[in-house]
Amino acid sequence: MSYNLFYRVDPILDDVAKAINGEYSAISCYEQLAKLAPNAEEREQILEIRNDEIKHFHTFSHIYTSLSGRQPTPHISEPCPSEYVAGLNFAIKDEQNTVDFYLEISDKATDPFVKEAFKRAAADEQNHAVWFLYFLTREKR
Repeated sequence: MSYNLFYRVDPILDDVAKAINGEYSAISCYEQLAKLAPNAEEREQILEIRNDEIKHFHTFSHIYTSLSGRQPTPHISEPCPSEYVAGLNFAIKDEQNTVDFYLEISDKATDPFVKEAFKRAAADEQNHAVWFLYFLTREKR
């Protein structure tokens, strides 16, 4: 095993890698979900949420590279449901779980940039969950 002496092993590195995979998965899933949306309003909002996930992905990838000295190798961590209502349910649960996970990372982080990046992303994820819940309630009418 070789070590790059210029980079220390940060205790949150595995969490950042998991966050990157989650964002990568959400980017793919929300593209699929937008295609299934019943109207332009929902489609546009889902694509806006997807753009937030892309920003998070880039920010977290930058953090990972800064901490490790290497590029992340993202992969899809969870398959996306292929039906709209199932996708909304999946997205709500995933976004809510992600809020808690990002706040935990923020609490563990010692670097102010990393702390703030995950705190901000947690707030975005909470907002996303509200949108998905709103779309789900509209579907149930």
